[in-house]
Amino acid sequence: MIALSLAEIAAVVGGQTHDIPDPSVQVTGEVVRDSREAGPGSLFAAFVGERVDGHDFAAQVVGQGAVAVLASRPVGVPAIVVDDVQTALGALARHVVRRLGATLVALTGSAGKTSTKDLIAQVLRTKAPTVFTPGSFNNEIGLPLTALSATEETKFLVLEMGARGIGHIRYLTDLTPPRIGLVLNVGTAHIGEFGGREQIAQAKGELVEALPPAEDGGAAILNADDPLVRAMASRTKAKVVLFGESAEADVRAENVRLTDTGQPAFSLHTPSGASDVTMRLYGEHHVSNALAAAAVAHELGMSAEEIATALSEAGSLSRWRMEVTERPDGVTIVNDAYNANPESMRAALRALAAMGQGRRTWAVLGKMAELGDEALAEHDAVGRLAVRLNVGKLVAVGGVEASWLQLGAYNEGSWGEESVHVSDAQAAVDLLRSELRPGDVVLVKASRSVGLESVAQALLQSGAEGVDAR
Repeated sequence: MIALSLAEIAAVVGGQTHDIPDPSVQVTGEVVRDSREAGPGSLFAAFVGERVDGHDFAAQVVGQGAVAVLASRPVGVPAIVVDDVQTALGALARHVVRRLGATLVALTGSAGKTSTKDLIAQVLRTKAPTVFTPGSFNNEIGLPLTALSATEETKFLVLEMGARGIGHIRYLTDLTPPRIGLVLNVGTAHIGEFGGREQIAQAKGELVEALPPAEDGGAAILNADDPLVRAMASRTKAKVVLFGESAEADVRAENVRLTDTGQPAFSLHTPSGASDVTMRLYGEHHVSNALAAAAVAHELGMSAEEIATALSEAGSLSRWRMEVTERPDGVTIVNDAYNANPESMRAALRALAAMGQGRRTWAVLGKMAELGDEALAEHDAVGRLAVRLNVGKLVAVGGVEASWLQLGAYNEGSWGEESVHVSDAQAAVDLLRSELRPGDVVLVKASRSVGLESVAQALLQSGAEGVDAR
């Protein structure tokens, strides 16, 4: 964080200092909420969780070098006491962002936020120092913590914004007002909570409503291929930049194809020129993500050649998102188990089909959460798609949703041993350990709550130990 004194922080957050001998002492390190991350010069934000109360670690973090604790009660060590730690953290982030002078880029969407954020960050940091959201740290706590990690040298601040209801993104944009806002898509993720795609569009569009007008540098980057996103142009006074495969897109892809290994390649066209891209990531869905990143970068002054080079060199920065590993015995594990919704499931299955040409493919799939009344139909549709893509074997893992996956496959014509329903992750591991052979490609994907990353990890460990080699 930029250096601020404890007295200044207390004034910004409306707090009272307790047990602080010298209020002029500065916070020069990070603002953290995990006691294990506290170090010299840091400020520790003490949250009260369901199982752990951060206030109990106050003495420990000060012993580790933290300057003070941001707390909701006195803790016997230097502290700034506030009514609500989350509100105070947001106020501090708002203050720091106003002081910075960095260009703030915010993005949201139903699918692909984290992968796109990682691409934007990797492209922009070839131009200037860039700070960006780690992983999916995109909520009311994670976003201000990310903003507070910026320093005086930071030129670009890239923030992912999630939403589980109307007003959430409006709240986040108030904490960290963006100059450039990107909306990727409106899908069915969390549709059970929102009630419908129109409600999701209403929530996501709060981002473009928060942008400054075009004459003040505001830019709304919108997906030309998604009608609900494209319609958001009427909700902003910012400059509108369209990306996509549509001929009307300002930043578009032509000649899109997949390499033999399932990696997308295309010709990138921008208002200032064109250049070829061959990505290191897997799956055609990354073309849209790359175009979104390219539109942001072009708006910030990068040339088509610079953008294409950076996109071609970019890798995956976040765990368990199309994480491809080949075992010593030739089995390829695709760990995409961080999360799942119908759109990302379809994209992952298509990537598996492309990667598996001439090889035996496995789709180890589990529940897609928060789909509400659409759950049965969406799981059935994913099962059917696995069959249409000629996936060698579907392993549906878990309870009733997994049974719907298998039912969809069965109704599409997957009989015999082409699909199977197993009770849990261990049963899936046991099955795969007994049947995998060199050259197979295994996709593992489900919503985060299912925990299917354990299947990928177990299979990788087995391969390292030579258990599955034949």
